[in-house]
Amino acid sequence: MRRGFTLIELSVAIMMGMMTGAMVLALFNQQLAFLKEYHKQSFLIEDAPVISMYVSRLVGKADRFRLHDSVADAVGNLRPRLTASPVLLMKFRQPNGEMRDSILSFQRLNGRLALYYYAVPTDRLVPLGDPQWYITNKPTNVTFAMGTNDVLQDQGVLRMTLTGPAGEQITYSGTMQQ
Repeated sequence: MRRGFTLIELSVAIMMGMMTGAMVLALFNQQLAFLKEYHKQSFLIEDAPVISMYVSRLVGKADRFRLHDSVADAVGNLRPRLTASPVLLMKFRQPNGEMRDSILSFQRLNGRLALYYYAVPTDRLVPLGDPQWYITNKPTNVTFAMGTNDVLQDQGVLRMTLTGPAGEQITYSGTMQQ
C-alpha cells in the first residue's frame, strides 16, 4: 500500500492556493489604484504647501503690493488692477529707507510655464532682463487677487490660487506683516 494524497485533497489544496493568489492579486491592483490617485494629488500634498511657504515669506516681508496684467505694466507702474492677475509687484523697504521692487509673474518664458521672480533694478533706465529664478513650474495656472469681496480688498488680503496639473485648485490667503 502506498501513502499519498487523494484527488479531493489535492483539489482542495490547489483551490486554496488559487484563492490566496486571487486575493493577493486583488490587493496588488488596489494598491496600484491607490498609488495612481496619490500621484494625481501629489501636487496638492507636496508641491502646493512649499510654493505657499515661499510666496508667503516674500509677500509677508513686503511693505506694499499691487497686481498687474503683465511684467511690463508692473515695471512701468502702469495700469494696476484689483481683479485676478498673473503678476504681483511687491515693494520692500531697504535698510537705508529706499524702496526696492520685486515681481512675481506666472508666465511662459523660453517654452517654460513657471512662476518667476524678478528683482527690479533701482535704476529704471536699466532693462529688467531675465528672471533671477523661478519658484515652481508645476502649476498650470497661478493668479493673484485682492480678496473675494470688498471687505477683504479693503483689508489688503492677497489670495493666490494655484491650479495643478490635474486641474485641482488650492487658494492661499495672506497679508503683509507689519
